[in-house]
This record gives sequence, structure tokens and C-alpha cells, in this order.
Amino acid sequence: MLIIGIPGKTLNDEDRVWLSSPQVSGVILFSRNCANRDQVVELIDDIRMERPDDPFLICVDQEGGPVQRFREGFSRLPALARLGELYERDARLAVALAEEHAWLMASEMRAIDIDLSFAPVADLACGNLALGPRAFHADPAITSELVQAYARGMHLAGMAVTLKHFPGHGSVVADTHFDAAIDPRTLAEMRRSDFIPFIDGIAAGAEAVMIAHVNYPEIDATAAGFSSIWIGDILRKEMGFNGIVIGDDIGMAAAEAMGGIPARIEAHLRAGCELILACSPAIVEQSVTATA
Repeated sequence: MLIIGIPGKTLNDEDRVWLSSPQVSGVILFSRNCANRDQVVELIDDIRMERPDDPFLICVDQEGGPVQRFREGFSRLPALARLGELYERDARLAVALAEEHAWLMASEMRAIDIDLSFAPVADLACGNLALGPRAFHADPAITSELVQAYARGMHLAGMAVTLKHFPGHGSVVADTHFDAAIDPRTLAEMRRSDFIPFIDGIAAGAEAVMIAHVNYPEIDATAAGFSSIWIGDILRKEMGFNGIVIGDDIGMAAAEAMGGIPARIEAHLRAGCELILACSPAIVEQSVTATA
């Protein structure tokens, strides 16, 4: 149910208590948890020892560019936007390099026993402050082709694909880490644009979808991650997605409209999210208590 963040580069006693809780299904690692390859391998091994008999997930955002959590001892990966720029000059090469980028990233993560790198970003590069160069391109068709290539590369490396941030975070300017985000477009407008990379990514075999904390008032009064319309009616029924639905970090400012941490978790679960991110150690204890 919960994917939690831990504070440091080694486990402390409180971390071990959290990890032993059955409602904690995994850990998400950040730059704060990684000094170099050898150290993070030791940390991952230590985490595994706390849950040796469970299908426990260890996750990261290893996208490349500005969001590459592990750097020392790992390949430096370009931002996905660089592939979109290349596509305009040489589409075939861009597609090949998107697949290679994904294979390299996922291979390095699987080699150190990371289960999931939450990738690729399938949002359109239309000026969102949280995304910037993390998104491939503004054109839905180009983004879709690169998302599909990225999915192939991840699958070749033996890693499941997580499309984010459904139903499309790229066309609203606000950064959901710090502000509420409202996208006034209609469902018909989104079907013609933001939906395309997600639909094609699902057809390419994506195993998971992460939901945005963006509000689309023409479709539902609540943000997408708390909405059974978005998750149940549109993602599941209309798009036919039958994989895992992941809620974005409940510590984000854009999630605060749902109330406190327990209310946010309850709303995610009621809407249809199976995994919920509690990335900041400051909210983990409350999250674990709320789901006990």
C-alpha cells in the first residue's frame, strides 16, 4: 500500500520499525540516500534484510537530466527533452536512443536490485514548472513514439514501465510540489492531446501508471489521483488499463486540498490507487499509523 521515503544513507531504528509494518509495501530512494554505488548497494541489501520473505519494492526516480537520484558510479543520463529535440532533426536516431537510454537506465538499476524506476514521463512538454526538460516533447505524436521506445528499452532490461503523470501534467503551469494545479480543459481536448502518449504507452505494455495531483474541473471536482472518474471510468474502463495505479506523493502541496495525511490516503484508496507515495520521512509515521 505505502511506498515510503527514508531520511539517510543507512537505516536507523525508526526506519526499521517502519519497514517492518505490513502496510509498507516498499521504499523510494532519493539523492539523500545515495553517496555512491557501493554505499547504496549496502543500503538496498539492508532494506531487503528487513523484509526477506515479502515481494517488497525498492523504487527510485532515475529519469536522467535534472531528476537522476543516483549519480556517483552510474551513467549520466541526458534529460528526455534532449531526445525530443533530436527527434526534430533525426527521428529514427531519437527513437533508437530513447530505447537505449531506457535500457541503460533500467539495466543499471536492476543490477543493484532496484525494482522500479518510475519512468518514463509521458506528459507533454508544454511549460509545466515541475517538468521542464523531463518531458520528451510538446507534440503528442512525437511524445508517444518516444514513450513507446522507452517502454521497449525498459522491458528489454527486465524492468516494469511506469507512465507518469496521468492524465497529463504537462499542460498546466503550476508545480504540484508547491501549488494547487488546475487544468481547465475539457475531456475532448485532452483526448486529442495528453491522452495519446498514455494510451499508446499502455498498448506498449506499461505495467503501472502514476496519477497527477492536478485538478481538471471540467471532468471532476477532485484532483485526478483522488478521483474514481479518472481512475475507474477513464483509465480502467475507457483505456483498458489493468495494471497498478500509483498515487503521486501525498506530501505535495497540491494534495493538501483533500485534508490531512490520513484523509489523503483514504481518498487515494477510495479512488482506486493501489500504491501511495509518502516520500518525505516527516510524514511517514503518520502515514503508517493511518493505515495500520
